[in-house]
Amino acid sequence: MDFETELASTRVELNATRQELARLRAGLSAGLTPEQSARLQGSTPEELTADARTLAAELGVSTARQPSGSGADVGSAHGSLSAGEQRYQAKNPEGQRFMHGGYTLERG
Repeated sequence: MDFETELASTRVELNATRQELARLRAGLSAGLTPEQSARLQGSTPEELTADARTLAAELGVSTARQPSGSGADVGSAHGSLSAGEQRYQAKNPEGQRFMHGGYTLERG
C-alpha cells in the first residue's frame, strides 16, 4: 500500500471514529445506552443531540442515569450512605455483614 492510499484510509477511519464518538456523546447525554446511541442519525453534534432527545422521549428514557458502579440503594437520588446501609440491612437476612468506613457491622 502506498503512502497516499494509507493516508486516505486513515482519514476515513478517523472520521468514522469521530462520528461514533459524537453519537455516543449525544446519546449518553440524553440517557441512551451505547447501543441505542449507535442508531442516531445526523452529521453535526446539534443534529445528533436532537435525534438523541427524540429517541429518548419515544423510549421514555430519563436523562438522569444512575452512575455506573453504584447500587440502587446508594447515591444522591436515594439518600445518604447511612440510608443505603439501613436499606441493605433491612433486605438481608440475619447474620449478614455490612462493611462501612473500615468497620464491619454484623446483624444477628
